[in-house]
Amino acid sequence: MEEDVPVLINCRNIKKLFGHVRAFDRHCNMVLENVNEMWTETPKTGKGKKKAQPVNKDRVISKMFLRGDSVIIVLRNPK
Repeated sequence: MEEDVPVLINCRNIKKLFGHVRAFDRHCNMVLENVNEMWTETPKTGKGKKKAQPVNKDRVISKMFLRGDSVIIVLRNPK
């Protein structure tokens, strides 16, 4: 925790979080700062129309608490 190394977290809700871990516990509950949340959405279309292209979306969250049961994997310093 002494280093200010960003981590990439894959979550069960098909979202990815990229940010800095400030605190964690044995259950993988985490307090994160400067988080970039990334996900993909597929727009809904009407009947008989072409399939819509997936759209990548993201948002920035200054501070957040992440519950450990939604964590799949934590990658340190992804490149």
